[in-house]
Amino acid sequence: MSLFITNTMSNKKEKFIPINEMEVGIYTCGPTVYDYAHIGNFRAYMFEDLLCRYLRFSGYKVKQIMNLTDIDDKTIRASMEKGITLNEYTQPYIDAFFKDLNILNIEPAEVYPRATEHIPEMVELIKKIRDNGHTYESLGSIYFRISSLADYGKLSGFKIDELIDGARIDSDEYDKENARDFVLWKAAKPNEPSWETELGKGRPGWHIECSAMSMKYLGETFDLHTGGIDNMFPHHENEIAQSESATGKTFSNYWMHCDYLIVDGQKMAKSLNNFYTLRDLLDKGYSARAIRYQLLNTHYRKQLNFTLEGLQQAASALQRFDDFLRIIKEQKNDIAYNKTLGELVEKTHKDFIEAMDDDLNISKALGKLFELIKETNQILSETSISNDNKDEIIKLFDDLDQVLGVLDKEEDKVLDEEIEQLIKEREEARKNKNYARSDEIRDYLKSKGIILEDTKDGTRWKRN
Repeated sequence: MSLFITNTMSNKKEKFIPINEMEVGIYTCGPTVYDYAHIGNFRAYMFEDLLCRYLRFSGYKVKQIMNLTDIDDKTIRASMEKGITLNEYTQPYIDAFFKDLNILNIEPAEVYPRATEHIPEMVELIKKIRDNGHTYESLGSIYFRISSLADYGKLSGFKIDELIDGARIDSDEYDKENARDFVLWKAAKPNEPSWETELGKGRPGWHIECSAMSMKYLGETFDLHTGGIDNMFPHHENEIAQSESATGKTFSNYWMHCDYLIVDGQKMAKSLNNFYTLRDLLDKGYSARAIRYQLLNTHYRKQLNFTLEGLQQAASALQRFDDFLRIIKEQKNDIAYNKTLGELVEKTHKDFIEAMDDDLNISKALGKLFELIKETNQILSETSISNDNKDEIIKLFDDLDQVLGVLDKEEDKVLDEEIEQLIKEREEARKNKNYARSDEIRDYLKSKGIILEDTKDGTRWKRN
């Protein structure tokens, strides 16, 4: 494998070389569980799923850590407004998040650490940063002094001389145009969740959470940190600053960021009526497969313009896959092996890998599959294909779907005996010109999600 990725730190395409030869440690910024995740969030999670799937496909053992931010300004504010505990507020959104991941066929990470369950690790990390001279205190809170770090801004390109001396911020999220000293530990406030610690009574700032949890599960230096481009500054920049100030070591060897998702060419906003959660789209009748495909098929470093028309196009693309594989599986011919087709299948597999090795070029990789479909259909328009050719094509799609996760596995299920018998009965009814019974069976099968197509070669079926 020769995977090349665009490393945000260098802004160059680099060969990916993990610390351990066939093992990869990845930290991905997960959701802040104050609300349901929206499709912009899932753009990042889909890119990370594609990355992890491809690494596993290529033979690597992947350890992916995705945090759950269950304590920050947003979750605290919302839980207090509801008059319930932080856990009572966040747990339903955590449950919904995992359900959404399953619906979209996103493979689970190895560990989903919650911030509230890692307070001791955060306290220890802050103590190291303090002992190394990078902090100061004010009114019981502890801040990171970014001027104490000569290379602050190396990920995002922020210039340290643009710092407003002495400016600091308590908010977990702040203006991305200005760098300010950020809070590591917040002094307790009335009615807010807090912990009694060596640092005093309080709670962690947002940035320290990810540093503590990533290093606990992946070590002080790990292979790869991913996330959306909106987290690059200040969040990821601050992660680097506090982690490397504590350890004196490189925090993450590689960084990958996916670009924004926009909707109908505009920023997603509830006021524009273009704000979608996964549930919104499913309620409109769009399939999870189509949503997955549209989130997947644009290169991660390009802005994704998400549209309802695009979802329909995604559904059409998936139908091409389904129809093609159905026709291929129907081929039952004891004829000579088509060497040209065999070479085409082998070349498609090779070209798919080459595209993915080139910074996960998924658009090009998918294009190779559609080229195969087009050329195979041309062959099928003139002749049948052998069982060996059929098996090679089916294996190709099954193998590559380990990366894509978009094929309809229901298509692989054999019809139950009742439906098989009904199809045969309908064929007999048609031969006997009993069209009423024929139509009755067709309508019944349609209610079961089975669509019949009468062709000159007999009756074909597909799932709706």
